[in-house]
Amino acid sequence: MFLCVRRLAGTNKFLILKSGTHSTFRNVFEIYTRYLSTSHSPVQCYPTMSNTSFDPAEKCRDFERQCKIDIVIAKVCGLKSEDEVFQCLMRDSACRSIEIPSILIDSLLNRFQDDWKTALGIFRWVEASSGNKPLPESYNKLVDILGKMKKMEKMRALVEEMNEDHLVSLNTIAKVMRRFAGAGEWKQAVKTFDELEKFGLEKNTESMNLLLDTLCKENKVEQARAIFLELKSHIPPNANTFNIFIHGWCKMKRIEEAYWTLQEIKGHGFRPCVISYSTIIQFYCFQCQFWKVYELLDEMEAQGCHPNIVTFTTIMHCLTNSGEFKDALQVAERMKLAGCKPDALFYNALIHTLRRAGLLEDAIYVFTDEMPRNKIIPNTSTFNTMIAMFCHHRQEQRAVQYLRDLENSPHCKPDVQSFYPLIKSYFRAGRTGDCVTKLVDTMVKKHHLCLDLATYTMLIHGLCRQCSWEWAHQLFKDMISQGLKPRYLTCSLLLKGIKKNKMYEEVEWIEDYVKRMESS
Repeated sequence: MFLCVRRLAGTNKFLILKSGTHSTFRNVFEIYTRYLSTSHSPVQCYPTMSNTSFDPAEKCRDFERQCKIDIVIAKVCGLKSEDEVFQCLMRDSACRSIEIPSILIDSLLNRFQDDWKTALGIFRWVEASSGNKPLPESYNKLVDILGKMKKMEKMRALVEEMNEDHLVSLNTIAKVMRRFAGAGEWKQAVKTFDELEKFGLEKNTESMNLLLDTLCKENKVEQARAIFLELKSHIPPNANTFNIFIHGWCKMKRIEEAYWTLQEIKGHGFRPCVISYSTIIQFYCFQCQFWKVYELLDEMEAQGCHPNIVTFTTIMHCLTNSGEFKDALQVAERMKLAGCKPDALFYNALIHTLRRAGLLEDAIYVFTDEMPRNKIIPNTSTFNTMIAMFCHHRQEQRAVQYLRDLENSPHCKPDVQSFYPLIKSYFRAGRTGDCVTKLVDTMVKKHHLCLDLATYTMLIHGLCRQCSWEWAHQLFKDMISQGLKPRYLTCSLLLKGIKKNKMYEEVEWIEDYVKRMESS
């Protein structure tokens, strides 16, 4: 049975439901859907569900690619340096017979995006064995991996190597600048911009905006402002230039400067756009000053600048996080009045709101009825939200079914977060045997996902609670070999357990690691 929206909403700013009316969220959204489209065929299963028919030839190609990936991964697991990885693959007869299409390179780089040594070793092997240079996109991916892991000298050397073959693009430079700024080396980001001509690139509005955006996202707004004042005499700004500063000032909670920048936009002959206003609305949402949000919405409409789907999605998401479910659900009504058509991100926020409000059946209805009716394909986040919802309500079988549908989707694939709620739910229910093992194997072996710090931590803590010390210790070592730094609580919990279990060699290993971690 669907719960009445009146029970959550009552009377509010957006929509009034009369007392005694048996209107549910489904009724409200059916009206909204009919407003968007006059005719739809009966709701069919998504093309992403498990009954999808695939082209047999494509399935065969996918299987062949998967086998190649599995062969390479099996050879490099446990190796400790990029040179060791490279030499191993070069010597192996099975690997020498593998042809390396670009899609395979990208799959392998994605698999080892948190393990720069293996990623770099595989990349060098591809260069040496195929006789063809990888695509620029693959180089850019490796640049990003090295920068993410703060291997700045290796990243810089790779860019120089790319420059010799004229492979450096503005996308490459954007990744380099952002990784420098993210590592606290913002002056190196500026230096990279200064050297654009060296890479055959131009200093223009687009490249200037990339630099300003990079600095503002790392809270270097004042430095970005000084650089802008220096450059604007020979590089003309555009509206996006000022939107970057509005976002930067809001991120630093300096709303007065953001409003001042709104006026500066007008002084340069531009009009504040929906992005300008939506950025400030997002700031007020994060501050839970929703009365300001409504004032800005009214101001936007008075200025003829209508909110878009991103604006409404932001408001809904923040209202939900603040526990204001009744107002969050009514955002759909105001969005309808504004003439906005929903997209996948909006539906993700809506399903998340319904989940938080405890309206499971309404969330299922939106997923299985409203989204297909509006021809919106669910993405990985949509499935993840549904999986998390079922796990929260101890309905693991339904969660597993949605995970299988996600695995069979031709449009999206699982990520680490797709498995996290199920693993957590199994630990909570004490089902740590085959259930958890199968899920972890599926993540790593079938989908070639790298476990992140949160997943490693949850697994180790859960196994410690179940006294599975050997498995917990092996995962601990795997995490460290991937370059992930465990939390002190994880070290302490595991150390305490293996001491009680008299695993003396493991105790010595962890104590040595903790000492090295503290000294560094």
